[in-house]
Amino acid sequence: MIFITPALWSVNALVARKAPGVIEPHMLAMMRWLLASFLFALINPNELWVHRRQIFADWKQHLVLGALGMWICGAWVYIAARTTSGANIGLLYSISPILIVLGSALWLHERFRLTQTVGLAMALLGVLHVVVKGQWTALTMVQFAPGDGWLLAATLSWSLYALLLKKWPSPLGAGSRLAVISLAGAVVNLPFAVWEFVQSAGPAMTHDGFMLALIAAVIPGVGAYLAYSVMQRELGAAKVSVVMYLSPLYTGLISWLALGEALQPYHATGILLILPGIYLVTQSKNKLN
Repeated sequence: MIFITPALWSVNALVARKAPGVIEPHMLAMMRWLLASFLFALINPNELWVHRRQIFADWKQHLVLGALGMWICGAWVYIAARTTSGANIGLLYSISPILIVLGSALWLHERFRLTQTVGLAMALLGVLHVVVKGQWTALTMVQFAPGDGWLLAATLSWSLYALLLKKWPSPLGAGSRLAVISLAGAVVNLPFAVWEFVQSAGPAMTHDGFMLALIAAVIPGVGAYLAYSVMQRELGAAKVSVVMYLSPLYTGLISWLALGEALQPYHATGILLILPGIYLVTQSKNKLN
């Protein structure tokens, strides 16, 4: 799951690039999570019925998680993709694992040993090397666009979502819990989607727009979020956060396969730093000692 999940998330970047002019950001996010909620519910519908009273009792938590993980980390990312660059996306997303590690240590009291800290630093260097394409002087020429503000908010929101998902225990399994959170996220997106519909001169939903929402619901939605939740339950929020550093490598691979863009030497250097870093971060205490 550590290696599969970032590949699933990378598909969302392609969806974000295809969405402008096809479907509005909040409509896309609302449809994505409404469809995902239905698919998550199919995993274990009986569990939702058995725990229905607890689900209603925890509605505030579900609404907060839905807003953080499916509204801000959903529609706002699609808004950001209109004006920000791929390099800026990589730079801003590299902040999230560090914030999650700090939050896990200070708030969730998860232990993060020196060897794991070294692994995190290696992975961070690797992802930055890929983002700047091996030219570290390029960092001095980074220009920020309006979309970066949206993306920074999404990065902070994801960090808080990951921590709260671990902080607030639930009797529900991963799939059932995500069914509820996804539905809450769709509800939060709904009024903004209605506003977009009122303001837009084009059709609210087209075949292409629905297909983008369906792809986003199935691959980076159900697939990635379910895998992330299971990994977090088994490994903890801090260890799992570092898997995000594989995304730039997968994006480069997808660009090579789908767009014909050549892989570069800096991708290889990034792999040599990121993969050992992830290994060090995710190993158990006994193996590290």
